[in-house]
Amino acid sequence: MFDLLATTLSGDAVTEPAGQSETLDWQWRGEGILELSPRQPCEAAVVISAGIHGNETAPVELLNQLVSELLSGERLLRVRLLVILGNPPSMRINKRFVEADMNRMFGGRHARYTPNDETRRAQELEQVMALFYRSATAAGTTQRFHYDLHTAIRGSKHVRFGLLPLQTRAKSETMLAWLDAAGLDALVHHRSPGGTFTHFSSEVFQADSCTLELGKALPFGNNDHTQFTAIRRALETLVSGEPLPARQAASPLVHYRVVQDVIRSQEDFELFIPAEALNFTAFSQGFVIAKESGKIYKVEAEEEVVLFPNPNVALGLRAGLMLVKM
Repeated sequence: MFDLLATTLSGDAVTEPAGQSETLDWQWRGEGILELSPRQPCEAAVVISAGIHGNETAPVELLNQLVSELLSGERLLRVRLLVILGNPPSMRINKRFVEADMNRMFGGRHARYTPNDETRRAQELEQVMALFYRSATAAGTTQRFHYDLHTAIRGSKHVRFGLLPLQTRAKSETMLAWLDAAGLDALVHHRSPGGTFTHFSSEVFQADSCTLELGKALPFGNNDHTQFTAIRRALETLVSGEPLPARQAASPLVHYRVVQDVIRSQEDFELFIPAEALNFTAFSQGFVIAKESGKIYKVEAEEEVVLFPNPNVALGLRAGLMLVKM
């Protein structure tokens, strides 16, 4: 049987780029890209991506298992499905990226970088997604979803959380219910556009999109998959059109909105978030978050929590987000 992860990591040419089982047809759309179509009509076109950062392996293993179940017939497919393993070269060396962070490049932003394998891959993934949604619409689907699966670099007070891209239309109640059932601890609502894969799918294709952060980045084979029971079950129901599982988390989903984007614009930029601080660590009003020539970032609300603090990003990129509870 076709093995998505093994085939992708091998880098070998695919001799049989298409096939079928009793219930579905599949087609290899490029390195690490597999499209699966059920034999019966369906309403939803779903993209599930992982490995945009190559060292975030648990979601890749999770997705590979799901594909294996679909291809073997163990699980029925009731959506049109595009599965993407985003950055195979970085997956092979267990690095976040090879030359530049691909998840800053979508929406045409890859053109701002010196051309490299990751800029070319970002452009390829944009084109593959466009083809998939276009052909799915022609086949009669009316709903579009995109879930991009990641794990975080640092620890977090909310172990599993989602990031919703900025969009002017209302958030999908279907998607929000699915995220709740998937056992996420928190959802973060962005206030500005970005170069993420999910912002691209939401903005360009009006897909209901979310980036999911699911624990800590570890090498292949070192992941404790008992931590991912809820998200695995939610993905199974998504692709098989089954009723949503009951939420198993002890506490309700917490919603945050971004109130500050901390941008490293100058070489003398300093970030005052402690290196050991977990994501969602709270800071009180007046705390100096960062400073550089001509600008000081302070906590402006009574309390703000930090997300993705990183003083070592390239100039012009985000060195952290500050959030408040909604």
